[in-house]
Order: sequence, then structure tokens, then C-alpha cells
Amino acid sequence: MTYQPKLSSAFNDTYLRSNHISPQSGMCSFCTEECDGTCEIALASVLGKQTVYPINTGNNQVASEKDYPIDFSHFNINGRVFGAIGVNASYEEANIYNVNLEREYGKLNLVKLTMPIILPAIIKLNWKDYFGGAAMAGVTCVIGEESRDKDPNLKIENHKVVEFPALGIILDAFRKYYRGYGQIVLQCNVEDDMLGIPEYAIKEYNLEALEFKFGQSAKGTQPVRKLKNREEALEKQEIGMLVFPDPMDPEIIKKDEEGVCPNFNIYTRLPLWDEEYLVGRVKKLREMGIKNFYFKMAGYDRADLERVIRIGSEAQIDMITFDGAGGGTGYSPCKMMNEWSLPTILLEEAVCNIVEKLKAEDRYIPAITIAGGFSSEDQVFKALAFGNQNITGIGICRASMTAAMSGKNVGERIKKGDIPNNMKKIGSTVNELYYDLADLRFIYGKEANKFSLGAVGVFSYLNKIAFGLKHFAALNRKFDISYLDRSDLIPLTSDAKALINGNWFKA
Repeated sequence: MTYQPKLSSAFNDTYLRSNHISPQSGMCSFCTEECDGTCEIALASVLGKQTVYPINTGNNQVASEKDYPIDFSHFNINGRVFGAIGVNASYEEANIYNVNLEREYGKLNLVKLTMPIILPAIIKLNWKDYFGGAAMAGVTCVIGEESRDKDPNLKIENHKVVEFPALGIILDAFRKYYRGYGQIVLQCNVEDDMLGIPEYAIKEYNLEALEFKFGQSAKGTQPVRKLKNREEALEKQEIGMLVFPDPMDPEIIKKDEEGVCPNFNIYTRLPLWDEEYLVGRVKKLREMGIKNFYFKMAGYDRADLERVIRIGSEAQIDMITFDGAGGGTGYSPCKMMNEWSLPTILLEEAVCNIVEKLKAEDRYIPAITIAGGFSSEDQVFKALAFGNQNITGIGICRASMTAAMSGKNVGERIKKGDIPNNMKKIGSTVNELYYDLADLRFIYGKEANKFSLGAVGVFSYLNKIAFGLKHFAALNRKFDISYLDRSDLIPLTSDAKALINGNWFKA
């Protein structure tokens, strides 16, 4: 059995001409010189190293195509018929509407969530509605790294950001709908940190929450981006970016003059932060006004996972998001998305083992969020239960962005009278189709009638997740999700049984 994808991919619109595939190589088993060249190898023979990354990156999202041998589908959800935990065992109280989904976290500044959901870092596609919908739903959301690139009016002087007006617009996408739940967080990679964006954001826009990024499920390194020419390479080098090759190298200058200059690329610096730097940096920024700190971590080596949690403990970080293999937004190497990192459920197992170890040492543990491939309430329930009360929230990124785009697109089609065929039987107006708009009116009043339908889409989607979670919790007679544990799961395979019993990494 093989789990690797074939040498064809939606990343690049490539396909194999034959149904006969070699499992080991992923190639057509019969390869002929007459082929039109439709596979990944053919594309690489023309575009070369560009094909390390998806060539279709743009107004889309990209995720792993690998079918991992273990995931949350290897479990079913348990159920019970006696008693009630969290409410009185009465007909009036023991019902889905009394299931408490609220969570809270924060060492020095408390943040409340209406449900155990976080919208992880992104700053592409319909980000305004992504953040606005998060505020409406009452959950925390994160602005993706290098958000400065979204601002055509960005100014950098002496390697420091001095003007970044778009940041105010980005933050306001959440703040104007804020209702006491959740928080908008600015993610910071090495380049953002070196450019002084945290200090700028605090001074100019009263930033309250910051996330340091170590990595994500699809991108354990940092991206390479092609530049137009040597002139652009010089501009990027001038503001402090790493440019390869060096546009000031005498040989490169000569080659440019001869018209045979190589391609130039910028490469974002890898995080080389350590305990001394991060603890000190957090202390300084906290004194300047940051109220909550976050880490973003991927499924790296387990020693690194533990080290990050220990740093978070020492620095009194509020939350760490661990992102399992598979996801992406299109700026990650193709094979890294498919073949790198711990799959989500194995990452959660590793993190929970570390958390239990640190609890035994009586250490402060930041809130833990698990992300990576979640899109439905059954998956969220299983991940919370599998976390055995060590997990505060579940990150839902790509699916929430899909809701932001779909909510907006359907709204635009309603205006044109072009109702999607699958929705015509439901209605033809905003009030008829956007069922949960009534809930938003209850919260915000009639002003909700003016809300962007993309943001309403995110709110509605997360409302569905929350409502489904309540059903599964009530099914187990647990009326507060803080009571969920591994007894609420039924392993369906030998691998799942080994995992739930804590024997996976011992094999």
C-alpha cells in the first residue's frame, strides 16, 4: 500500500494520461515519448525549480493530497443514555441548548470565546470577512505573517517600518464587530519582527495581541519568491531582505550588463529565536502594551515541540497553536504540503504527552489549540475529546475562508437574481437564504441587515459547527465541553486503539 499522491496535482493542474500507475514512483507505469507532457515531471522539465511551489497560487487555497494512514475518521463518537454532567439531570436542563461551549484563556489578560474555535493566520482572499465573521461569532482570529505586503503605501526607512496604514483597516475588520469575545492577533515572523512591526503596531494602532510564528503545517521553512530583475532585487536588498544571488556581487553586475543575469529571489529568514530572545522580547513588548501573546508551531521534531511549550511557559505566553500536516494557502512547497510534518492527530498526541509531563512538573501551561484539516463538528468534537482536557480550541482556517468566499459570492448572486440551483428551493432573498442572520440581529440589532454577507457566511458556518458540537456533547450527557475526554471516542482500527491507549510512539 502507498499513501503518496500520484505525480499529478491540483496544485499545478497536472494529470496522468494513463490509469495504470506505478505506486512507488507515482508515474504512469508505461511512459512514452509521444506524451503531451501533462504530469509533474513534464511541467518541471519546462519550468524547473519554479515547480517546487504551486504554479497556481493566487485567488485559491491549497491543501495536502496525501491520504495519511491515521486520522480522526479512525474513531467514532461514543454516546450515553444515563445521567447528566454539567447540569441537573432534568428534562428542562439536560438538552442541547444548555451545553456550554464557552472557553477562556489568558495568563494576565483573560480572553473569552463563545466556542472552542480559533481562526488561524491568513491574509489573502476574503480576509475582511474572515476577520469580521470571527468577531461576530465571538472567536479569536489571526492576521497572517508579512501582512505588510498587502499595503501599497508601506514605507520602510533604515530597515524599520514607518508607514503601514493598511494595518488599521485590517484590525478594524474585526474591531468594528467586536462584542466582548475573541481577539484579533497580528502574526509576526522574523522579517516582521526585524522591521519593528510590533512596536509600530502598538504605537499607531494600539495592538493588543501578537503571535510569533515558528512554522505551519504546510510550510516548515520560509518561502522563496521570484523577483522581476536586478533593479527589484536591489530594492529588496536595500530594505533588508535576503536576496539570492547578491545583486551587488561584481560578477552578477557584469552578467547583468551582458544580458545573461540569473533569476533573483528573496528568501524569508528562518526563525532562529531562542529562550533568551523570546522571553526578553515578550517582556519588552508587554511593557509597551501587548496584552496577549501567542506562538504558532507546526509538527516539528518532538524535542522542538517540548522546547516551544517550555519557552511559552517561561514567557507566560497565552496560547500556542500546533498545526498538523496537510494544510496551506498556496505559498508552500508542493512536496512539503504532502510529505512533511506530523499529521494532525499524531501531533496532538505528542503535544498532549508533553503537556502531561509539564503538568507533573507543576508548570504553567499556555492554552493549546490544534489545527490542521478541520472542517466539521464531528472532527472538532473528536479532537477535543482526544485532547483529554488538554486542548482549549480547534483551529479552522481553510474551511472558514471558504465560508467567507461562499457567503459573499451567494450574496452577490442574489443581487443579480442568479440564485444557485441547489438553493432555489429554499428561497431567493437574503432573509430567506441567510437563516442565521436572525441571530445576528438579536446580537447587533437591525444594523446586522447591513453586514457583509461574507462575514455573515463565516458566522453562519461557525454557528453550524457550534450547534453540531452541542448535539454530540449532549449525546454523551456532557453539558460542558470541558468534560470531554477519550472515553467519548470509539477506536475503529488497531492503529486508533494504539493511539488512544498512548502506545503509538512506543511501537
